[in-house]
Amino acid sequence: MTLDVGKVQVYTGNGKGKTTASLGLAFRAVGRGLRVCMVQFIKGGGQYGEHVAAQQLAPLLTIHQTGRDCWIYKDRLDPEDIAIAQQTLELARQVLTGGEYDLVILDEINGAAWFGLIGVDDILSLMAAKPEQVELVLTGRSADPRVIEAADLVTEMVEVKHYFQAGVPARTGIEK
Repeated sequence: MTLDVGKVQVYTGNGKGKTTASLGLAFRAVGRGLRVCMVQFIKGGGQYGEHVAAQQLAPLLTIHQTGRDCWIYKDRLDPEDIAIAQQTLELARQVLTGGEYDLVILDEINGAAWFGLIGVDDILSLMAAKPEQVELVLTGRSADPRVIEAADLVTEMVEVKHYFQAGVPARTGIEK
């Protein structure tokens, strides 16, 4: 199965669930026989539950995890983080235009642009390069207004209440 027409979706906002929503879409697509690739920007630091699931759903679901296992600070960017993000951007371009996948998810790409690791123009260039039959999903907080304007669907996750505020750490199988 292939898509007749692919669209561009953006999941952004302060609330939890952007990556989770994109993985739900990936799960649905795999269930219909579509080939899915998620490229994760700035998400180093060990194996998350989605990586384990992807191994079980291969070859229909592939995830490329990139980034270092540390916090990134906008006001003091590490050149290594910039280099990794630039390499990830090139990987994203290859995955998007290579013809192997029906659904491409660029996880945390909006955050990578907000931090200054890549440019908003880089995201817009990827959007313009999207083949007609490929669905493209861009996740991450702080999506630039130009990305929002160029997208076909935009969902903003809004945090109303979160147990992290009460000191509950990330839980295996739920947040990681």
